[in-house]
Amino acid sequence: MESNTSSGNCTDPQMSFQSTLYATTYTLIFIPGLLANSAALWVLCRFISKKSKAVIFMINLAVADLAHVLSLPLRMYYYINHTWPFGSFLCQVCFYLKYLNMYASICFLTCISIQRYLFLLHPFKAKDWKRRYDAAISAAVWLFVGAACLPLLVVRSPALSNSTNTCFSDLGVKQLSPGASIALVTVAELFGFVIPFGIIACCTWKMWQSLRECPTPLQNTSEKQKALRMVLMCAAVFFICFTPYHINFPFFMMVIENIIRDCAVHRSTLRFHPISLCLASLNCCLDPVLYYFMTSEFQDQLLRHSCAPQHTPIAATCGPCRPRASTMLT
Repeated sequence: MESNTSSGNCTDPQMSFQSTLYATTYTLIFIPGLLANSAALWVLCRFISKKSKAVIFMINLAVADLAHVLSLPLRMYYYINHTWPFGSFLCQVCFYLKYLNMYASICFLTCISIQRYLFLLHPFKAKDWKRRYDAAISAAVWLFVGAACLPLLVVRSPALSNSTNTCFSDLGVKQLSPGASIALVTVAELFGFVIPFGIIACCTWKMWQSLRECPTPLQNTSEKQKALRMVLMCAAVFFICFTPYHINFPFFMMVIENIIRDCAVHRSTLRFHPISLCLASLNCCLDPVLYYFMTSEFQDQLLRHSCAPQHTPIAATCGPCRPRASTMLT
């Protein structure tokens, strides 16, 4: 959670850098994230077969990223001007979207990894798999993540602040009972980090083992290599964006609840917290890399529709925009 509030015997560290850090990070992310995720959603929804591998999960991942990106201008305004004139409701919506994006992204990256692993190593399961299964899983993910993030609106609220013109990192923090704090940290760490991390790591290891140990025809080897690259990219996004936050989060909660008394740990935890939140927002720019560089059909369609003249039929497009023979999302 975003906060610089603490108490106890330790002196709070100087946190004046965090407004500049947040404003700079969100400014750098906004335009690339908006353009990349809008283009990704356009291509994935309009031009790529929904029967292709993991495309339903990619669409939902792009929606989650785009929802967060659209809230960034308000965050930028707050951290540049240090005031919030838009009301408490909009503050809570933007605050909620940050964590909805984080945990929805984690879940959909995990779903992509599982599906690529199962379909490549167990191809007979893929033949009977229906598009509606992916849609049902996606709906379940949104319901679970949406409900799981709701308590954050109780823990962090404008009503807990001394001023009605504050938001985000300056929101007040509700003092929780020890049991409630433990439950919050356990659910966030277990379902939002430990289990997804274990699944993605397992899928990556199993696919790497399969590629290394099992002699397969050249075509199957190529398919496995592409699938492994996609799962590795999921693992990279997960590690870069979400691991720092979830390593720091238990310490942050212990600082907030005055469980940690060591002042060096106290200061380091609070200083690193805004950095970990900025890294978490980077997934809005890194996820489109997953679609483009790891999926051949996405590259084909994006190049075709960006290079073809408006008056020329797409089928007549030639040169570097001509689609490759591969028509399946890999």
